Amino acid sequence: MTDRDDEFDAPDDDLAERLADVDDELAEQRAAALRSGLEAYDLDEEDLDLLELSEEGEEGIRYLPALPVIAIVGRPNVGKSALVNRILGRREAVVEDTPGVTRDRVSYKGEYLDRRFTLVDTGGWEPDAKGIDASVAAQAEVAIDLSDVVLFVVDAMVGATATDERVVRMLRNANKPVFLVANKVDDARQEPEAAALWNLGLGEPYPVSALHGRGVADMLEAVFKVLPQVSAVAKDEFGGPRRVAILGRPNVGKSSLLNKAAREERVVVNELAGTTRDPVDEQIELGGKIWRFVDTAGIRRRVHLQQGADFYASLRTQAALEKAEVAVVLLDVSQPISEQDVRIIDLVLESGRALVLAYNKWDLLDDERRRYLEREIEQDLHHVQWAPRVNISAKTGRHLEKLVPALETALESWDLRIPTGKFNAFLTELTQEHPHPVRGGKQPRILFGTQAASRPPTFVLFTTGFLDPGYRRFIQRRLREIYGFEGSPIVINMRVRERRAR
Repeated sequence: MTDRDDEFDAPDDDLAERLADVDDELAEQRAAALRSGLEAYDLDEEDLDLLELSEEGEEGIRYLPALPVIAIVGRPNVGKSALVNRILGRREAVVEDTPGVTRDRVSYKGEYLDRRFTLVDTGGWEPDAKGIDASVAAQAEVAIDLSDVVLFVVDAMVGATATDERVVRMLRNANKPVFLVANKVDDARQEPEAAALWNLGLGEPYPVSALHGRGVADMLEAVFKVLPQVSAVAKDEFGGPRRVAILGRPNVGKSSLLNKAAREERVVVNELAGTTRDPVDEQIELGGKIWRFVDTAGIRRRVHLQQGADFYASLRTQAALEKAEVAVVLLDVSQPISEQDVRIIDLVLESGRALVLAYNKWDLLDDERRRYLEREIEQDLHHVQWAPRVNISAKTGRHLEKLVPALETALESWDLRIPTGKFNAFLTELTQEHPHPVRGGKQPRILFGTQAASRPPTFVLFTTGFLDPGYRRFIQRRLREIYGFEGSPIVINMRVRERRAR
């Protein structure tokens, strides 16, 4: 809070009580009178449209049939993610000319010739893998089990390797329809290389070029002849669960949180920072409700984002945030709150999403570190003191159930609408008690106010002059005191209008 904000902070404890006593009908009549007063001012077409806005309805949950699932598997660096992007017709999966870029099984919704499906990209499968590579291979095996059709991708220019033969044995045991995709066949002269893959015993190889798109349409036509209309293995889809993005710096515990909430090893967890690269979303039942959790790549300092897979992973994290409704920002309590943590929180505020702060590794906290932490929160996170706070341990699942009421509170605030009459009664009471200071011999007045949108709550004030930033922050604080808005940013915009010339 700046010194200038202090001049607006006179005690006003009974404002909420007076507003509660305002009759709804009286408030609407007062708002209509203020609205008619705007006719004396120059209003453009956009102003008039804004004043006529009607409230949006809430969307409920719709039950949808499970889309058929196509899993893409193979050893590292054969072009699986490039094939995913080619089938989807857009750049979704992170692609780099380095083995092992993809680590988790990542699901994407796709559509081809009016057929909708789920496409699952996987990390490279290797036999006898150790460490993180073993976790990546395990996720690929799970993807095969949870698919209706498998695309087995082989590098036609290299030919069948011992690893490819091991994958074939695993696929035979899975008892799924398998299509052998001979990738990197960029022209007709290279097709004899693909013919050599008949030796794998999986039937006819489909020569394709994921990079150029050659042969992909022919392969998909064959796939759709055996792909069921409704998946035999996937869960039923819910058409309206709230989308929750899990954000934080690398190695803070985001993937552990998703795994614990999903009650399975859904994503690869490793001590290596930056394990997750593609956003991984999962439909989860938590607290008796269905949620769509999205695990994202850790947002690194800008100096590390100049090139490579981590740069594209960060772009996809920001895209996942734009699709989410609420963000859970994880903070590692065993380390001081950093500038990076604050930057991630500010990214959520800029996106206009609801916010929940989850303090992870709480079970590792001692009394001394707790004292320092509270001081850091007061100093560095004062601007988001309205965000619900949950102390958890993603690794053990401690207090994970407290995440649900925090999410519900934040989303309820994010959806909240204040009737126009009530909002103008609030503004009238507020400006009578604390009028805007005189600046340069003029005192701006608020003529009328309306809530233009929710998600996030966005208010528009028609004024006779520019309002100080400190006064706008004062209005925000009073809105929070009276109406809550816990866990949601509040946007206040102004439209300065002059009286129409007679």
